[in-house]
Amino acid sequence: MIGIDTNVLVRYLTQDDPIQSPKATRLIESLTPGLQGYITLVSVIELVWVLSGCYGCGRVEIAEILKRLLRAEEFVIAEIDVLQETIPYYETSHGDFADCLIERLTHKAGCRQTFTFDRGVAKHCGMTLIQ
Repeated sequence: MIGIDTNVLVRYLTQDDPIQSPKATRLIESLTPGLQGYITLVSVIELVWVLSGCYGCGRVEIAEILKRLLRAEEFVIAEIDVLQETIPYYETSHGDFADCLIERLTHKAGCRQTFTFDRGVAKHCGMTLIQ
């Protein structure tokens, strides 16, 4: 198994750099179920941030990209079970991906509630607003 950084995923998915994109493509396409690429939870969060903030991708498009990554046998993705719960939650809410993920991670950890000062997060991500 080898680790895959966010910038490699971005170059592969966007194909926007004439030098780095072909290198990223060669690396990603060389992966197999016997030699997988490991993607951390931090890289998934960064990927969503970059695709939405820098490339203007919408929630549905990002959700589809993430679903493809999660289905790919060539990747091992950290906390895949939580991501599988987070993606549809993110896709249909108005919350940020990171906030949706925090709520799902705390839920998995057995927390009854997750508290926040952020009204939007409380409204859209299922957290409890501190009054």
